[in-house]
Amino acid sequence: MNDIDDQLRELLPRMRRFAIWLTRDPSTADDLVQNSLEKALSRWGDKRPEGDLRAWLFSILYRQFVDAHRRSRRYSRMLELFTGGRGDDEYEPSVERTVVAQSTLEAFGQLNTEQRALLLWVSVEGLSYKEVAEILDVPVGTVMSRLSRARQALRQMSDGEITLPSLRILK
Repeated sequence: MNDIDDQLRELLPRMRRFAIWLTRDPSTADDLVQNSLEKALSRWGDKRPEGDLRAWLFSILYRQFVDAHRRSRRYSRMLELFTGGRGDDEYEPSVERTVVAQSTLEAFGQLNTEQRALLLWVSVEGLSYKEVAEILDVPVGTVMSRLSRARQALRQMSDGEITLPSLRILK
């Protein structure tokens, strides 16, 4: 274990330098490195013994950064959708946007617990299908089909489903 500690100590400055390069903020970089090390230590059993420790840690750090970036973009998009705002004070949300947002929130509240959890994990938290499958202990395909049904239910309940008019074939 001492050898592992030494390797981790040696890699910390490199990880921090890479994280600063990604985030452009030392404080955020430190948080990213800490989160990455926590994830690595919690998944130490998943690491391939023949694999390169440095590459494994950098891949975790990069995935943590990408996931956090996606998550923050999703949060801002959801905030914009539900508040109707675009960030400038002069913008007044249209009545239509407000009604759609309220309808979507009400519909979301009517979904069953599993559907709400799936939508939150994937759409808001940015978890991959594989990560959600591990949480629920089900195959990835099951997650995909349940998520599809949850999205369809949300569209139907919020009256946001776009239905195409049926076309008749004339002879």
